[in-house]
Amino acid sequence: MVEEIECDVVVVGGGLAGLRAAIEAAKAGKGRLRVALVSKTHPMRSHSVSAEGGTAAVLYPDEGDSIESHVWDTVKGSDFLADQPVVERFAQMAPQEIIQLEHWGMPWARRSDGRIAQRLFGGQSYPRACYAEDRVGFFEMSTLYDTSLRFDEITIYDEWFMTSILRSDGRFAGIVALSLKTGELGVFRAKAGVLATGGAGRIYSFASFGHSSTPDGHAAALRTGLPLMDMEFVQFHPTGLVPSGILITEASRGEGGILRNARNERFMERYAPKAKDLAPRDIVSRAMVTEIREGRGLKTEEGEDYLLLDLTVIEPEVVKKRLTSIREICLKNAGIDPIEEPIPVRPVAHYFMGGVATDIDGATELAGLWAAGEVACNGLNGANRLGSNSTTECLVWGRITGGLAARFAMSHGAAEPPREEVVREEKRIFDKLLGPAPRVNPYDVKRELQKIMEESFHVFREQRGMEEGLRRIRKLREELELGVADKSRYYNTNLTNVLEIEAMLEVCEVIGVAALNRTESRGAHARVDYPQRDDANWLKHTLVYRAAEGLEISYRDVAITTYRPVERQY
Repeated sequence: MVEEIECDVVVVGGGLAGLRAAIEAAKAGKGRLRVALVSKTHPMRSHSVSAEGGTAAVLYPDEGDSIESHVWDTVKGSDFLADQPVVERFAQMAPQEIIQLEHWGMPWARRSDGRIAQRLFGGQSYPRACYAEDRVGFFEMSTLYDTSLRFDEITIYDEWFMTSILRSDGRFAGIVALSLKTGELGVFRAKAGVLATGGAGRIYSFASFGHSSTPDGHAAALRTGLPLMDMEFVQFHPTGLVPSGILITEASRGEGGILRNARNERFMERYAPKAKDLAPRDIVSRAMVTEIREGRGLKTEEGEDYLLLDLTVIEPEVVKKRLTSIREICLKNAGIDPIEEPIPVRPVAHYFMGGVATDIDGATELAGLWAAGEVACNGLNGANRLGSNSTTECLVWGRITGGLAARFAMSHGAAEPPREEVVREEKRIFDKLLGPAPRVNPYDVKRELQKIMEESFHVFREQRGMEEGLRRIRKLREELELGVADKSRYYNTNLTNVLEIEAMLEVCEVIGVAALNRTESRGAHARVDYPQRDDANWLKHTLVYRAAEGLEISYRDVAITTYRPVERQY
């Protein structure tokens, strides 16, 4: 028997965007709405907790910064693929979210005059990354989680894994989710929903993401007929700790850290003469890979390539106070004290500019369903996101989508969930996956998929490699006969891992198709066979739909209001 859970608004995902959306939905409902927050982990285990360096907002226009400057930096950083009305709204609303968090108890770092402290991040004209030392995500999540507990209207269903999105007569009807505790399916029947399931980082093996960061939301949206937008743009953060991939925050360079090669050269002076180590992430990552390819990198005993992030140039007390977590990470995971010796780093899969296509309000093509945070793509980040904009994006569109979903729920009745879809999910999970013995090891499939993505869809790309990579992905999908060796119902992580791997395969094919199709270099999509940006043909967003015959591509024009594309120089 499938359990049916009645609610007015269901928010899927317990990270920054999900918690902010749930709080806003509860506030907008004024005690009249039941808000269900569904998360496959406890919210404080969401990947948002690991955000380190800062949250961008213009707080001090009296000191030279401005909303216009934040807009320009973001548009330029996006390699002019950002939708400018979206960026304008983002920059205008960002300061409100910083102040709102402070009112809810966020312990922002302070300047000597008592005002909120800000640090410089890559691609910024002014220091506008608000921070809480280097534990921004943890403190933001703690603040939002504590705030959510004040609302009796919010019920948190942690350890529930969404398996599908339900639609009825062209509108959102709820979700199907698997209870990890009982192993039973449940239907969350809702009038409105917000998808906030985060990124897809674990499709790469060297990634800064937690292991729960898989594209479950992306795949569920694709299966229900919604398009994914700009999935070819995958951001590689310049400084992943070797060999683990744990993120070394950009704040390390914002505080004065320097990237060096095997010759001890500060090589970023060659690639970005003005910004140097604080150029946007796509530029720094390409520079690092170029240094390695041209023989100026180093190798570990296991043969892994790396370069050096030198924090010894920073005052030790600054490292101890403002980069506390980074020092702890280096000591525990690499046996290195960054106060005394450089950190081994290389570009690491970190963020997806693409996601479920939405409009400026975060509304998807399915009436009653919104998306916010990294799973969504509203055109804010274009081809490359600036550091410290992502946590702000989660807060801004968490607020927007939560409020809109609540208002929709108050003016609409519940749609009847399609019973045939629920039955289909039951058969897929309990008969297909849990029934027969597995013919292939799903973890072998995952390792092969990650290997393909590392080889074919990394910092630099070219047609032959991408064609081969896409062929291998499709072969994996065609031969896929996944099953679950563990037949238990209670906390069956083998089952959830298999569901995640299915989603990874679907979304990797989308990335492959979108990347192969875009015959230019722009932002994080760098093709050696098409090295130039092509505004005449490619100043547009890629939309990928799932169709009966496979994947189909269409396009959306970039919304340009003020800033015409020019050459990016830093």
